[in-house]
Amino acid sequence: MSVNLYSIGYATKPLTKFMAQLQGFEMDVVADVRSVPYSAAFHDYHREPLQRALRQQGISYVYLGKELGPRSTNPAHYDEAGQVQYDRLQRSNNFLDGIQRIRARLAKGLNIALLCAEKDPAFCHRSLLIGHHLARANVLPVQHILFDGELESQAELEQRLVSMHELGQDLFATADDLTKLAYKRQVQAGSYRKAFDS
Repeated sequence: MSVNLYSIGYATKPLTKFMAQLQGFEMDVVADVRSVPYSAAFHDYHREPLQRALRQQGISYVYLGKELGPRSTNPAHYDEAGQVQYDRLQRSNNFLDGIQRIRARLAKGLNIALLCAEKDPAFCHRSLLIGHHLARANVLPVQHILFDGELESQAELEQRLVSMHELGQDLFATADDLTKLAYKRQVQAGSYRKAFDS
């Protein structure tokens, strides 16, 4: 059987539905890539109870939020406005260590799901930071498990970004140019910003 790398979001999803989706895709490992592995609204997805629930289903849990989360403790990873810069994160030792840990588990033949909160992967760093990097680093591409359990490939998601930003009408831009511009706009609109005291 082939090995697969997935991503999944839990927002508004009952834990039973979440677990059924993991089982349906024969998941071996959930890699939690939240910077903060707790939820103000969905307590079933706090790190400790989630870890216990996964263990009961025979699924391993690994926390990779420090390596692959959307925030950073390094000031050099932020611009002057306090917004995290994904291209800087993708070059950091921490991030590359996290990618290597994913690679190592894939090499063992394990199906992995990258876990974060966002319902739609188009608005989440699991596609915009991690999936984007993996698609360009000759690593197994990410398949995003949508809320209803359907799959969307990273390539399909990036094409959806072009449509979301209404970029398909430029006759002078290549498909690659449009994808890059849509990605840039989506990251700018949604990546983490530090809160500054007024």
